[in-house]
Amino acid sequence: MGSINPQGGTQGGANIVGGGMGEGPGPDIMAAATLDGNKVMSSDGEHVGKISDIMLDVRSGRIAYAVLAEGGFLGMGANLHAIPWSALTLDTDQKCFFVDITAQRLKDDPGFDKDHWPVMADAKWGMSMHTYYNRDPYWTATHYVVESDSSIRPSEH
Repeated sequence: MGSINPQGGTQGGANIVGGGMGEGPGPDIMAAATLDGNKVMSSDGEHVGKISDIMLDVRSGRIAYAVLAEGGFLGMGANLHAIPWSALTLDTDQKCFFVDITAQRLKDDPGFDKDHWPVMADAKWGMSMHTYYNRDPYWTATHYVVESDSSIRPSEH
């Protein structure tokens, strides 16, 4: 397997690689339900699970996390992991996501089960998840974009 080398960065979102353009609106804008069940590969090429949910920050209108289901059978006994959306790369050729973390590091994350979800709106929990995946928290992405891009920064009159 070759390494993922996204062409250009994103501002807090998932990267997209590959030349795959299917029918419909994808891959830049897609229905969240079409991504449920997509296979997830680790940075070292191991199949680590599937996307089970995409979590939205309802107040800001941004994707907060993808929930990865690891292990289990038919959804039973799966260990769940919240992965910052920016830690993922959608590969349209292979029709899967790559997560920017090794399989062992993902397995070392204790995750949670379907009956004991964390409080994802808790900033302390969110910061720890983003730190684990070496990402800036999604709620700071807009601030950085506005501050660094004079074309969208409010004018100073």
